[in-house]
Amino acid sequence: MFQAYGFGYEEYTTKLSRRLEVEKRREEEYQKSLNIVAELDRKFHSHT
Repeated sequence: MFQAYGFGYEEYTTKLSRRLEVEKRREEEYQKSLNIVAELDRKFHSHT
């Protein structure tokens, strides 16, 4: 956790602001991955 977010699990579990920060970043990364998959899907299906 420290490498990815710059703080440890103990701080994550004790500070609401840190949990919200992590969850917001996770959600953003998830949405980006969905966009990438959708774009690849459009490119793949437009050529068949």
